Amino acid sequence: MRIDDRSSAGAPADYVERLNRALDHVRTNLASPLPLAEVARAAGFSPFHFHRVFKALMGETLLDFVRRLRLERALVLMSVPGGGSLTEIALATGFASSSDFSRAFKQHFGEPPSRFDVAGLRDARRGELEALLEKSGARQDFARLPPGSNPDGFEVRLRRLPPRTLAYIRVHDPFRGNGVVEAFRRLEAWAEARGCADGRWYGYMWEDPEVTALEDCRYDAAVEVDELRPEGEIGRIEFPAMLVAEVELAGDVALELRALDWLFGTWLPRSGRMPADLPSFEAFKGRPFAHGTEHFELAAHLPLEG
Repeated sequence: MRIDDRSSAGAPADYVERLNRALDHVRTNLASPLPLAEVARAAGFSPFHFHRVFKALMGETLLDFVRRLRLERALVLMSVPGGGSLTEIALATGFASSSDFSRAFKQHFGEPPSRFDVAGLRDARRGELEALLEKSGARQDFARLPPGSNPDGFEVRLRRLPPRTLAYIRVHDPFRGNGVVEAFRRLEAWAEARGCADGRWYGYMWEDPEVTALEDCRYDAAVEVDELRPEGEIGRIEFPAMLVAEVELAGDVALELRALDWLFGTWLPRSGRMPADLPSFEAFKGRPFAHGTEHFELAAHLPLEG
C-alpha cells in the first residue's frame, strides 16, 4: 500500500486518486500557505487521517514534502540567471522570510544558500542519471552538452498554447524500470475505451532530475481530453494557456537530454526570458512510443513567463 516504494500498484484506487489530488494542489499552490486542513480538504480526507495516509504512502510528512518542493524550486531559481535575490526567491517559493528560507535550506542541505554549490549538486545529480541510464542498457553518450555548444542544430520556436485538460497516470521514480512505458500503455487502453486515444499525448516531468533525487521525481503520462471524472489511478489536471519554447526532436533519449541541456544552458540565458513555474513536458507526434522505446518523435516544451 506504499507509494514511496515508487509503485502505486498496492494502494487502493481511491487512495491513489485522493493522493494525486493532494499532490496537484500542493504543486499548483506552492508559493501560498498550505495548511494541513486545506490539503486534506483537497484530497477529501479529515486532517487527522490525511496526515497518517500521506506519510504512509509518500514516506514523508506533508510538512516535509512541501518544504522539500519549495527548496528544490528555490534551487532551480538559484541556478537560472536572473532568478532573483535570495530574498526574492524565498518569497517566490512560499517562505515567510529570507531567514526562514535560510534556516530551512541549511537544515536540509547542510549549508546556507549563500554558500551552497548549486553547480556541484547539478553535476552530481546528472552523474547519477547518466549512470542509471547506462545501467539500463543504453549505449548512447549522455555527457552534458557544454553551454554554447549546439552540434545538433537545435532551434527554438516560441508558441502560445491554449488551455487544456488532461487525463494522466502518475509514475513515481520514472527513471527506473518500465514504469513510464507501462503507464502509457494503461492510459492508451483507457483512452481507446472512451474514444479519446487520438488526442494529443504528453509527458510531464514535474521535477528537475539535476536538482531532485531521482527516486523523488514524478512523471505524468497524459492525454488531452474534453472532460473526465478522476477515477483510481486516472487523474485529471488542467493547464492554463502558456507561452513555451519548443524544440522539435526525432531521435533517442540522448538527443532529448542534449536538447534540454541546450535549452536551459544556452538558449534560456541568452534569451533574456525566465522559465514559468510549470513543468517542462514532451508533446508526442502521434501516440507515445509509436516508434518503439529507442526512437522518439516529439517536441520538447519549456514553459516561459510572459
